[in-house]
Amino acid sequence: MAEKVKVLFVCLGNICRSPTAHGVFAGLVKSQGLEKQILVNSAGTSGWHIGQRPDARSVAAARERGIDLSRLRGSQVKLKDFQVYDYILAMDKKNLADLKALAPDDFDGCLELLLNFDPLAGLNEVPDPYYGARDGFERVIAMIESASSALLEHIQTRDLGYDQSQGSR
Repeated sequence: MAEKVKVLFVCLGNICRSPTAHGVFAGLVKSQGLEKQILVNSAGTSGWHIGQRPDARSVAAARERGIDLSRLRGSQVKLKDFQVYDYILAMDKKNLADLKALAPDDFDGCLELLLNFDPLAGLNEVPDPYYGARDGFERVIAMIESASSALLEHIQTRDLGYDQSQGSR
């Protein structure tokens, strides 16, 4: 069996999109009984919200779907994250560019946009809902749920050796 697969979701401040992705994906991992095989975390490219709880609107949108973000706290991406995580997934192109600039030359993990895992998304960036209305947070969580399902299927097939057509390893 493969070593534990480690996934880091990244946005700018780590209070809206990336903690939402963290909570959604961790919930999927738990529902599949894969907590021992997949580690999930989130961070921001900025240090503005280190130690802070996710935005209350993100927490509320997640709670409506049975996802608890209350234990998450903001953190900032560190150089060592490129040694720890197999998947570092940005919510938008600007944060992806910032991550690429920070990444060491020998990073051999997946540094990508989250929505690139969802061929049905129609977009490749998760919009930042911070300055918008509540419906923006609901739209973001729906996008993240769809991409997270596709990501989990990818990891199960590529990294955990699952045969998706058979539903097993």
